[in-house]
Amino acid sequence: MTDALSYVNENLAAIRENIAEAADKCGRRAEEIRIMAVTKTVAPETVNRAVELGVTLLGENRVQEFLSKQEAYDSSAEIHFIGHLQTNKVKYIIEPMTMIQSVDSIKLAQEINRLASAHNKVMDILCEVNIGGEESKSGIAPDSLAELIEAAASMENLRVRGLMTIPPPASGDIFLGRMEELFHKVRNSAGLSMDVLSMGMTHDYADAVKHGSTLVRIGTGLFGARDYSKK
Repeated sequence: MTDALSYVNENLAAIRENIAEAADKCGRRAEEIRIMAVTKTVAPETVNRAVELGVTLLGENRVQEFLSKQEAYDSSAEIHFIGHLQTNKVKYIIEPMTMIQSVDSIKLAQEINRLASAHNKVMDILCEVNIGGEESKSGIAPDSLAELIEAAASMENLRVRGLMTIPPPASGDIFLGRMEELFHKVRNSAGLSMDVLSMGMTHDYADAVKHGSTLVRIGTGLFGARDYSKK
């Protein structure tokens, strides 16, 4: 375990250095970019090491896996849901999550709003955009985004904080640029105080910083290659 913890420490130092360098090149401050630890298949004790090192934001992809690990996490960590979310699973995460980043339909927004109301809370959300139009990925089409934002913004127990995306790995820089433009366009037209642009993962987070990302989601780069045999 000591070796694993040292590994996380070294990786985090490199990530922070890369973010600082990327931010400096585009006239931003590294403090503007938040690092999320993506925890899929990672043991809670390893995740907690990242929390101890200052990565206090965790990203969960799978409802069932989160529920199995929730009690073992450092209680000081903030947790966002970032995976594809079915409406019938919202009830399991509505209370512990502080943000749901993967809202891609009015139907899902309505269910989150209904359950947030029942729990007497206002849920922060991001609208997930399929910026590359990939059939294999969830997310709303850019042309339909304004309708989703308008609907979600009208719901009393939702607060639209911004956008999230996973761009295609090929020509990713182009799509990151398009996402940056879309973010500013919808933020200005919607009249909302949207302040979160969640994009950038292990392979492209430095480029994402250059295109205005305020939150990067890093799993492999922080914890090492995942063991996908774990459920």
